[in-house]
Amino acid sequence: MAFVYLPNHAAQASVTPDADQTVPSATGVEAQETTLKEMKKPTVVGIYGISGSGKTHLLNQLRQELQQEPYEFFDGSEAIATLVPGGLDAFKEANAQGKAHWRELAIREIAQRCATSDHTGVVTGHSMLWSENGKMRGEKIWTQGDASTYTHIFYMDVAADVVAQRRGNDWKRLRKPVPSDQLAKWQDAEKQSLRHLCHTHGIVFGLIPASPSPLHGIKLLLRNICQRKETDHRSGVEREVDQFVLNQGQVETMLVLDADKTLAAVDTGDLFWRKLPGGQPSLAEEEAHVLKRLFSGPLAYSSNAFLRAALLYEEVVGEGEFDRLCKGIADEVIVHPEFVSLLQGLAQHRHIGAVVLTCGLRLVWEKVLKREGLSEFVKVIGNGRVGNGYIMTPTFKAAAVTRLQNEHQACVWAFGDSPMDLPMLKEANHAVIVVGEERSRSSTMEAALTNAIKNDGLRACQALLPASVKPRLDPTKLPIIQLAGSDFMEKVISQRQPGLLRILHATSKHAAKLLMTPMRDATVAGPALREAHRQVGRYLATEYIAAILGIEEYPTLHVQGHQATGYRLKNEQETVIVALMRGGEPMAFGVNDAFPRAMFLHASCPDDIKLHHLREKQTVVLVDSVVNSGKTAAEFVQYVRKLKPDIGVAIVAGVVQSKVISEGNVVRKAIICRGDVDLIALRLSENKFTGRGTTDTGNRLFNTTYLP
Repeated sequence: MAFVYLPNHAAQASVTPDADQTVPSATGVEAQETTLKEMKKPTVVGIYGISGSGKTHLLNQLRQELQQEPYEFFDGSEAIATLVPGGLDAFKEANAQGKAHWRELAIREIAQRCATSDHTGVVTGHSMLWSENGKMRGEKIWTQGDASTYTHIFYMDVAADVVAQRRGNDWKRLRKPVPSDQLAKWQDAEKQSLRHLCHTHGIVFGLIPASPSPLHGIKLLLRNICQRKETDHRSGVEREVDQFVLNQGQVETMLVLDADKTLAAVDTGDLFWRKLPGGQPSLAEEEAHVLKRLFSGPLAYSSNAFLRAALLYEEVVGEGEFDRLCKGIADEVIVHPEFVSLLQGLAQHRHIGAVVLTCGLRLVWEKVLKREGLSEFVKVIGNGRVGNGYIMTPTFKAAAVTRLQNEHQACVWAFGDSPMDLPMLKEANHAVIVVGEERSRSSTMEAALTNAIKNDGLRACQALLPASVKPRLDPTKLPIIQLAGSDFMEKVISQRQPGLLRILHATSKHAAKLLMTPMRDATVAGPALREAHRQVGRYLATEYIAAILGIEEYPTLHVQGHQATGYRLKNEQETVIVALMRGGEPMAFGVNDAFPRAMFLHASCPDDIKLHHLREKQTVVLVDSVVNSGKTAAEFVQYVRKLKPDIGVAIVAGVVQSKVISEGNVVRKAIICRGDVDLIALRLSENKFTGRGTTDTGNRLFNTTYLP
């Protein structure tokens, strides 16, 4: 039976909570909190449920099943009893403030143990007790320590009549009889309270489905939800991308498409919640906004937020019903005919592939594309239930685009409609904003899009679907294209011409032989070696960079007093010299000596180069002492071209390993995957050697040869 949870006001009516309890300051609590702040926050999972739901039995089963795995298990009551002088009996006699103090201390002790051991903690507990005080009512026992410790809470969703039977048959613990209807109210109140608390504090919440043996379900949750890190989910998405490209063969151009509000005008997630069986009509609107409330909370659009969404799908319907629901939703989805026509036309070309990256329901869009006859051409990578194997987020969509470009040297066309798509659109070679009807389009996209164009270097166009809708922004800033037009299809179909790698080097020249001698002399180091590198930089700049970029005339004052003609690098002030730290700095200074009006920038990693460094520039000159594997050079080139696709790029180095520039080399392809690059070297070398210690160029330049 599907569980459809009530709106907040329904649960609030079923319980009258005590006033919020304050936790007294305590040296022990403060010391633990300080220690925990210094450690990485551990994963701590709460298994919650009303008394008699089977938490303790499940915890003991987990202890046996997972004893060889990195978990620590804690019974909440036992954890308190070990701290309180006099044990659990003394705790029960304490006043409300005293009990809150010991609960706080116990959960923080658990957090500290898990942080120290780097194990996942599994803790049984309550957030609310049900007491009789004239009438049945709930007593909140949640503490600030719970809020700051738990990363996940799973609730044992056992039928109230089953709990009542268990409580009556449990001869080990004498419990006061409570009618099933009161147990059900307790469960509903506690679940609703936990939903609110978890939403407020960014904790992933889910239900452990009712079953004779919930062990399998909780093990699945622990392994698929709690043990998976952010990098695991990203790797899962990238594996899907890699497998698809491998199956497709040689793909040069890839279309990457968002699904909801992009391929079609509808939001399939919204449809899912509206179509849930068993829901009251009065609850339809409430259910339709479940995910909106989730993503507007502290979890935002993080992987944990999408994990929570996956748990919601598990919670409301079983696997079979989930599949039937997705089919019913797919039957209602009408794909924009412009996209159907475009994708059907492109499917005939082997060098083109298409993938849907969606944070929505993967299964729905698989069924939609199968109906349209596109499932063989278009791969869907998206979210669903816990067993999906990975979580898709806006960040991972962007990572998938980068993967296609860097690992598979594909030219990426990306299509999206909302701020969630902007990370992906900014990474793509070509970005298309899909603009739908005003009443259904994202209300925050206008501002986010303006910011991305102005501050992040986004270059995009817009497709109006249908063609009669009002465009976003000024069409001069965001040009309008026709997806159904033959011109657009031809532009995508045209075989992508890879960039050219123009190589200029002085290996056989007398000047190179003279300049390279001190660079290779083991007795030359420190200032003398830095000066040798500086001379090489100046030589390569005047001999080769000037030839590539050209020179321009400007008026100078002759020594004899009359006006003469001088020469300098063409557009010198629109040139950026980037020293790849630390080995590239001395040579970069030499380049700067030749072109003193150029901007100079230090960069230890690509992220050190910002968009504002490039905004008014025409050429970037990347300078390093040695290009060995070429990986660093490729990363810098790709990053620069991502910030400003049309900027000219030159690489200057003292020595370049010959294999890097050989035809078919993967790094060579990566360097030129986004356009032409000029590679300028003093000499090419067949000797593949990576220096260390006394042979490392950076160590020799700065007298740090004692370093390993």
